[in-house]
Amino acid sequence: MKVFSRLAAFAGGAGAAALGAGAAWAGLGQPSPWQMDLQESATPVMTQIAGFHYFLLWVIAAISAFVLALLLIIIVRFSARANPTPSRTTHNTPIEIIWTIVPVIILAVIAVPSFRLLFVELDVPSHPDLTVKATGKQWFWSYAYPDNGNFEFSSLMIPEKDLKPGQPRLLAVDNEMVVPVNKVVHVLVTGADVIHSFAVPSFGIRIDAIPGRINDTWFKATTEGVFYGQCSELCGKDHAFMPIAVRVVSESDYNKWLDDAKKKYAADNNDNTVHDTVAAAGTAAVQ
Repeated sequence: MKVFSRLAAFAGGAGAAALGAGAAWAGLGQPSPWQMDLQESATPVMTQIAGFHYFLLWVIAAISAFVLALLLIIIVRFSARANPTPSRTTHNTPIEIIWTIVPVIILAVIAVPSFRLLFVELDVPSHPDLTVKATGKQWFWSYAYPDNGNFEFSSLMIPEKDLKPGQPRLLAVDNEMVVPVNKVVHVLVTGADVIHSFAVPSFGIRIDAIPGRINDTWFKATTEGVFYGQCSELCGKDHAFMPIAVRVVSESDYNKWLDDAKKKYAADNNDNTVHDTVAAAGTAAVQ
């Protein structure tokens, strides 16, 4: 039993060290080399998701430790050497009641914060500060700002040979989605051809982009910077090459960008059609 105790202590220490290292390796806005944990939170919703995640880790660890302890006890106390005359008991009513009620209680303890978190994620604030429409296409994203000039632009992955210092491979794009910090952003998501999925890990959002249907999600970024995501639905041969990049800036910088964007991207429907055609052709060049 001393050996088992030492092994358990060693495993616990190693697990704690691994979790601590994972937290240190987890990047803000993008994955990090050898990352073992969730990306750092940049929104209140992601903070709650991370808290629920760690809560479940403790629950899972406690259940695993309990089951392991039972197995070790059974191995030691009920082996052929220690128990040469086995019991023929087939039923134990108190134990059966316990192993029925306890799992129900555990599931209830998990369900309450889970439902609360789902409600927070899916309940879009009634008065968002900004609305952005994200359309998944093969294989890039386009962003429209319907309440800020009604302009739209396409966002394509930057080829590796054209990356600037600090830009991550397979994640950097030519035109980022730009939003102000500490503002509620309502994101309308749809697909132009097949099902895509709009996901940004540091924001704690992921929603399917379905042709002919508008899904929506929201976030409130509390930290400035560039936050990356990717299409998270298998959508074709270039699925791995349609990243998402959201730049969070101060309100004054956002207003400056908005003025420039209106001049740069504002166009009629014909120009938008031509732009999308050029963008689609550019996807091949990205490869």
